[in-house]
Amino acid sequence: MTAHADPASPATRRWSTLETAAGGLALDLALYATATVFAAVTAATSTLPPHRAWGAVATIGYALATLAATIQLLARRRDPGTRLAGLPARWTVTGLTWATTALLPVVTQSVQRAAGRTDRAQEEVLVVEHAGTRLAEHGTPYLGPDAIAALPPGEQLLGYTPYQPGMALFGLPRALGDAWWTDARVWFAVATALALAALVAALRPPATGSGSSPRAAALLRAVQAATVLPVCALTLATGGDDLPVLALCLLALGFAAAGRPGRAGLAVGAAGALKLFALPVAIVLICWAATRRAGARTALGALGLPVLALLPVLLVDSDALVENVLRFPLGHGLVTSPAQSPFPGHLIAETLPAGRVVAAALLVAVGLAIAVRLLRRPPRTAATTAAVCGYGLLAAILLMPSTRFGYLLYPIALLVLAPALALAETSTRDTGRTAFPATARRDPAGRRTPEA
Repeated sequence: MTAHADPASPATRRWSTLETAAGGLALDLALYATATVFAAVTAATSTLPPHRAWGAVATIGYALATLAATIQLLARRRDPGTRLAGLPARWTVTGLTWATTALLPVVTQSVQRAAGRTDRAQEEVLVVEHAGTRLAEHGTPYLGPDAIAALPPGEQLLGYTPYQPGMALFGLPRALGDAWWTDARVWFAVATALALAALVAALRPPATGSGSSPRAAALLRAVQAATVLPVCALTLATGGDDLPVLALCLLALGFAAAGRPGRAGLAVGAAGALKLFALPVAIVLICWAATRRAGARTALGALGLPVLALLPVLLVDSDALVENVLRFPLGHGLVTSPAQSPFPGHLIAETLPAGRVVAAALLVAVGLAIAVRLLRRPPRTAATTAAVCGYGLLAAILLMPSTRFGYLLYPIALLVLAPALALAETSTRDTGRTAFPATARRDPAGRRTPEA
């Protein structure tokens, strides 16, 4: 769990060797080439129409990115100092790739859907938009159990909103009409872009300094993991609700590395007001902040914002809130979630006697192990915090009886962000600045000195 936090660890050295090969272009090329194959296979074989539509567009975008990375690699071999292969050029290719493999499919499918195509959005888009309409009309995004039971059997699943109340905000534009720009995915993309831009601003190295290039390169790789990685681009283009949650969690960790625990709490709290998936990240961040005597400040936003979002809908219809947010995700709703992937937890639940009990016991055991680890050795750096969150969520996703393949975007992005956080924190220590004045020591004369 701490490998990414220590720049001298073997795991970090191996990742650094892979990351820096050919100035980072070797990994760029491998990413784009693999993504091209993934998108092409998706376009040809997926049984989901929105996925096939994404693959048809994204294949071209990834192929162009592969060509661009190849040209950059060849240019670097001829002239190692060429700007064509430099970091700004790699950022440009990444931005254009995200535009062609995620943003363009979002707009394309939204326009086609507004023109009458009913197979250009996954069910979660409809769920969020219906929740937004109900929020505007009734003050709650949730239907009660009686209202869901009154729906035709084929529509009861869509009657559930298994998200936190904040997610309904992305569905509010749809209440204004069926234009392409009211599609919830458009606003998922806007929120994701804003959060990632704030992350880059928080972790961006100074314009000068010998340590800026590795830090900036690590930051670029983290942004790639949250944008052009196929699982992220596909999710944003076809469903999208997980991307703002992920981006806000990454932003929270970026604020932590920058020494802003209050802002970190607000960012992860905003994510928690959208989806409970952010709650583990919030808990680990609070443990990190407690080692800096900023636990209360971080918890105020991390836990306060989700609670604040729940209060209005709790007052409007508490039973509807419980039915959607608790009973349905736990498998006690009128219908069960169809989410499933061939991960160990699902296979155990389906094949072993009392499989669901066994899978649940394994999941609880992992949770207890992480809790003990947090109590005995709470993370003291943002990089370690990201690693704990990444590995913890990975274990949970693999062991949950009902889960989705797309959820892997969370641990992947968190773990890839960890090196950038470690370099940012190292840079802060090297410049002699303390990120937490409240925890600084005092010398015998009463002057504040940075904490070791």
